[in-house]
Amino acid sequence: MTYLIDRRLQGKNKSAVNRERFLRRYKAQIKDAVGRAIKGRSITDIENGEKVSIPVKDVNEPRFGHAHGGVWETVNPGNTEYQKGDQFNRPRGGGGAGRGKAGNSEQTTEDDFIFELSREEFMNYFFEDLELPNMIKTQLTQVVEFKNQRAGYNISGTPSNIHVLRSLRGALGRRIAVGGPSRKQLTALEHELRELRENGAEDDDPQVLELKHKIHHLHTRLLAIPFIDPIDLRYSNRIKIPKPSTAAVMFCIMDVSGSMDESRKDTAKRFFILLYLFLKRVYEKIEVVFIRHHTAAAEVDENEFFHSRESGGTVVSSALHMLNKIVTERYSNGDWNSYVAQASDGDNWDNDSVLCKQILNSQIMPRVQYYTYVEITDGPPQNLWEQYAEVATTHPNFAMQKIVTPADIYPVFRELFKKQPK
Repeated sequence: MTYLIDRRLQGKNKSAVNRERFLRRYKAQIKDAVGRAIKGRSITDIENGEKVSIPVKDVNEPRFGHAHGGVWETVNPGNTEYQKGDQFNRPRGGGGAGRGKAGNSEQTTEDDFIFELSREEFMNYFFEDLELPNMIKTQLTQVVEFKNQRAGYNISGTPSNIHVLRSLRGALGRRIAVGGPSRKQLTALEHELRELRENGAEDDDPQVLELKHKIHHLHTRLLAIPFIDPIDLRYSNRIKIPKPSTAAVMFCIMDVSGSMDESRKDTAKRFFILLYLFLKRVYEKIEVVFIRHHTAAAEVDENEFFHSRESGGTVVSSALHMLNKIVTERYSNGDWNSYVAQASDGDNWDNDSVLCKQILNSQIMPRVQYYTYVEITDGPPQNLWEQYAEVATTHPNFAMQKIVTPADIYPVFRELFKKQPK
């Protein structure tokens, strides 16, 4: 059996193939390590890589060894204290523990195996079991996307597309086919020459000279066959085929009223930063719309959404009216799957909260795939929560969660965007 080991290096003399194999083998341990790492870092730094450690016992490889059978005795060379048959207590093991302070324990330990996940690998594990719920691929977007796919080989193309292995294989077949008859004839003539010499023929014998002339002529013909010819070249052929793609739009709505203090705004910002990273990473074609509101709502860009300092009263319905207007004007042609994520402290005018429920039930929920509401408060649920709870009872695509401290952001995020059962 032949084993082929890919030792090609990729970046800083690291074997990409072996690294991928290692990540697959210890996937469970790495995911646990990533989960522990997330708890100790800021969400704004979530895109960085991470050093993770795996206990040595988890990376040990099973191996076979030869054991001594039966009862046996041995005396090590250089021993001057003991004789064969003497009995003595087992000596204590040397060396200290792999980490921590010195102790008097007889048990020895080893350091954990530590390695560094790249940014790309860390984000893969971070978002592995998340998705936009209820993603419906009803039809393709208006802009048809294509992807390249291999479709055999061509006899013409650009030098960068030359398929070396296929070309050399064709050249070898051509040399065998073209030189086959000459090689057979050459073998027969060499055999005939050998028999003449065994029968005592001299080098100046006319028959020997004629055979040598023919052998030389055949050698010249074989050497004239080119190693590779232009007709041997084969080029990788790629064709473009339509690629099914789904267009999705995510609306981020944030309350920036006076009741939202800086700590609550910071928590909302962190939640949306995490959501924004997730959307940009998981889905290639997705648009994000940012809406801020106090007494009035406005569509803003990403920088203003996260860093603007204006504040005022609270009228949540203004944001819902703007949301419905944008959906109607720009995303109502059936090609878009609409998702909404709203963050607020829940403090709103009582009459306006009732109006919000009516707008959701009659205008917004029938047109969106998923609506998430996050209430950032450490007190009892506000009036907006109570009205939204009634919406959730009639619409399964409406989800609500509460965030008390920044530590709740990631668990709430995973709960809202966990993969749905198939």
